[in-house]
Amino acid sequence: MPAVPSVGGRHELGQNFLVDPATITTICAAVRATTGPIVELGPGDGALTVPLSRSGRPITAVELDPRRARRLSARTGANVTVVTGDLLRHRFPRERHTVVGNIPFHLTTVTLRRLLAQSTWDTAVLLVQWEVARRRAGIGGATQLTATWWPWYEFAVLARVPARAFRPAPAVDGGVLTLRRRPSPLVTECQLYQDFVREVFTGRGHGLAGILPRTGRLGRRTVNTWLSANDLRPGTLPRSLTAAQWASLWKLAQ
Repeated sequence: MPAVPSVGGRHELGQNFLVDPATITTICAAVRATTGPIVELGPGDGALTVPLSRSGRPITAVELDPRRARRLSARTGANVTVVTGDLLRHRFPRERHTVVGNIPFHLTTVTLRRLLAQSTWDTAVLLVQWEVARRRAGIGGATQLTATWWPWYEFAVLARVPARAFRPAPAVDGGVLTLRRRPSPLVTECQLYQDFVREVFTGRGHGLAGILPRTGRLGRRTVNTWLSANDLRPGTLPRSLTAAQWASLWKLAQ
């Protein structure tokens, strides 16, 4: 990713300041319900960093703008380490930790992909674009990215955040999205399962009754029996399945 000049504000770096006290309270409360060190991505001027630092927990804040990093470091105590760096390249600690951040909307998907592939954090509380938050949580249908990681993570939306909660205001609303690592995964074979999900999402056919037999893993009778047992219609689309249904379907397909 090309270096970004240190001139300009957060808007020029692709992020908007969070200024709404209610949203700040919501995010901080979710983080305070966790334990261990905190890694904050994109702290800006410290709207989240400063209140979170009062807990005394170790915080590593990863800020791209060197000037803002220096100012934030001067405003926080010894338990806060402000690192000048790219949130997409930061090396996460090996010990269990919590991730929090107001993520630049244009970096939401790539940031989530990188986070989901990490193995050492337990909970992430992220402020992202509203539509992304609701789709990741399976509201109105889940995305392929959500389905590929659902056996290992629980996704939930805590709140919708109006555009006026930011300065400058973006064109769309945001949403507080939480990701929690499941104590016991619903599936054990990560790569094989994820390949199967991609195959189903991109497969040809009218609904799951048409798509699944084309994978060569399941016969039509087996598919119809599974759909009936799960109260699903033949035309049900992959995005309509729940985490438990994906896990059940994968077990059947092996």
